[in-house]
Amino acid sequence: MATKKSQKIREYEQFLSEAIQRLDKISQDRSVPRNIRRATTEAIEALRDESFTYGVRANKAISILNEIVNDINMPFPTRSEILLIIGLLERIRD
Repeated sequence: MATKKSQKIREYEQFLSEAIQRLDKISQDRSVPRNIRRATTEAIEALRDESFTYGVRANKAISILNEIVNDINMPFPTRSEILLIIGLLERIRD
């Protein structure tokens, strides 16, 4: 039982790491509007906040990203990347 739990934790850490990496790439892209870069930085901070469980951290980031996903100024490739990140984070459960 403990090995299954530790396997889940490793899987969740991998999902978080990949999401942070992708969000960081967006936050440093100067072709992306400032408000979207700011939101991705907030989502990264939410994912790195270890005072919450994996599920809470993922849900906070999803909430932040859902607020900006329909921004009309967002470049199409960035929107696709954010939707991919949201899908990745939705796999994390408490």
